[in-house]
Amino acid sequence: METDFFALIISAIFINNILLAKFLGNCPFLGVSKNMDTAVGMSAAVVFVLTLAGIITWVVDHYILATFKIEYIQTLAFILVIATLVQFVELFLRKSIPALYKSLGIFLPLITTNCAVLGTAIINIQEDFSLLETVVFSAASATGFGLALVLFAGIRERFEIARIPKPLEGTGIGLVTAGLLALSFFAFKGMI
Repeated sequence: METDFFALIISAIFINNILLAKFLGNCPFLGVSKNMDTAVGMSAAVVFVLTLAGIITWVVDHYILATFKIEYIQTLAFILVIATLVQFVELFLRKSIPALYKSLGIFLPLITTNCAVLGTAIINIQEDFSLLETVVFSAASATGFGLALVLFAGIRERFEIARIPKPLEGTGIGLVTAGLLALSFFAFKGMI
């Protein structure tokens, strides 16, 4: 069966958005979305890590775990791959873009435990994607994550000048807005 890559991309970004439809990766989403610069930097880091993690975990699963019939350590192997990639990103940002490295703070190492990255790697295997499908789905899922993060950062920056009722200030309005943003992405599911 031939894959429709356009449908796979649109589905991963809008319909089955890893963050807003599958609710994976909420911690960095809420923590880093307070300003646009940090959100864009985190989005770029997640795109890089998630795409490479998808490729490497696919190779590890198909050529190591399946070959030696040790698929039961899949989660452990995938977390090890993701942690290694995040360390490379962290080293690169520390040396190349120190301002972004400082603004991401604790959330950069948290990409290691970001369930959006691990979830996408596992979805790639569960859906029995080919390597090319894995690359496309991983990059599209990361793009969807980044889109949601940037949209939310833009909305939260507007909150700085908006009048918000006292009980909803801070995390409260953030969670309400995240829920409304998730509902808007659910509307895309009705289009299929």
